[in-house]
Amino acid sequence: MTSTDGHVPVLEARGLVKRYGQVTALDGTDFELRPGEILAVIGDNGAGKSTLIKALAGAIAPDEGEILLEGVPVHFKTPMEARRLGIETVYQDLAVAPALDIASNLFLGRELRRRGPLGSVLRMLDKGRMRNEAARQMAELKIGIGSTTQAVETLSGGQRQGVAVARAAAWARRLVIMDEPTAALGVKESGMVLDLIRRIKARGLPVILISHNMPFVFELADRIHVQRLGRRIAVVTPQSHTMSEVVAIMTGALAAT
Repeated sequence: MTSTDGHVPVLEARGLVKRYGQVTALDGTDFELRPGEILAVIGDNGAGKSTLIKALAGAIAPDEGEILLEGVPVHFKTPMEARRLGIETVYQDLAVAPALDIASNLFLGRELRRRGPLGSVLRMLDKGRMRNEAARQMAELKIGIGSTTQAVETLSGGQRQGVAVARAAAWARRLVIMDEPTAALGVKESGMVLDLIRRIKARGLPVILISHNMPFVFELADRIHVQRLGRRIAVVTPQSHTMSEVVAIMTGALAAT
């Protein structure tokens, strides 16, 4: 399906259903991410937004419906399959290895081997190349750190988030999903993450942003996907609706138009 701006959506879902016993987490929900946009996904607890994101990231398989990547149906069995197709996710718990240094975290599971027999036979890592590439990525995203040899456990919360975002930006070819990126951060560090997300968008990568932080959503999002009771009930923009109107739609106090 072509979106209203004439472009094929980067990622699309049609009629997704996911049940857990008697509980229906997704009840025929639709989803559409356009090229180059920041799309916020909001909803009350139990709205199904986490289940939707897990389906889009390959963490769960929907019972019904289909997911399309640039117009082509895909069936992710694992998050690794989604990652291989260029979808990177930054989860709320960050999934960083605190004891490892920044460079090791950026290349976790994708380590670079030394060239020649040292790499192919002895499986030796090319730590210098990984550190240089990590430094380049951190500098490009303007993440302030002393050295890529620094252990992640020595970093502030905002810097750790920066490492997780840099890893996603380094490997994403199609889109980045960010799950509550400011949940445990203060005002200053939240502002740093906001700038990071804008820089990812400036690279040409669309971003799916899941957040309860409505000022953050209204400052960043091009469009806002409102999820309620397992379905998408509205897609609005910060220009078309006020924050209080969007919250009212989300809670059911105001009918979606």
